[in-house]
Amino acid sequence: GVRPVASAGGRHPYETYLVVLNVIGLKKGIYRYLPLEHKLLFVKEEENLNGKIVEGVNNQKFAGTSAVTFIWACIPYRTALLDAGHIGQALYIACETIGLGTCAIASYDQKFIDELIDVDGQDEFAVYICPVGKV
Repeated sequence: GVRPVASAGGRHPYETYLVVLNVIGLKKGIYRYLPLEHKLLFVKEEENLNGKIVEGVNNQKFAGTSAVTFIWACIPYRTALLDAGHIGQALYIACETIGLGTCAIASYDQKFIDELIDVDGQDEFAVYICPVGKV
């Protein structure tokens, strides 16, 4: 399928996870985006999800008040170049287009976030986090 971001070699090494906190029509929890089907896969519910995402990003409280926080995880064997910047830029543009705000987070607890989205930290690990909501 066509993707809105560039990827060296067309390998698309990044998986998109969503921490859904306050989105009408979606159950609160962790989701994974399935790009070929253009669908969300519900991964799990999590107690105190707002508090856990704040803890995971080293107490940056705005992440816990977002409607949704995007987390990108990398599958290293598919990596040719660092494509995360392209992904973030596409999200910033999409947010601006529909009147929402976002802010890339680079300070987070790697092990905590990996466990939150159920990735092993070796074959797949979080690399980028962006809360999204109304400004």
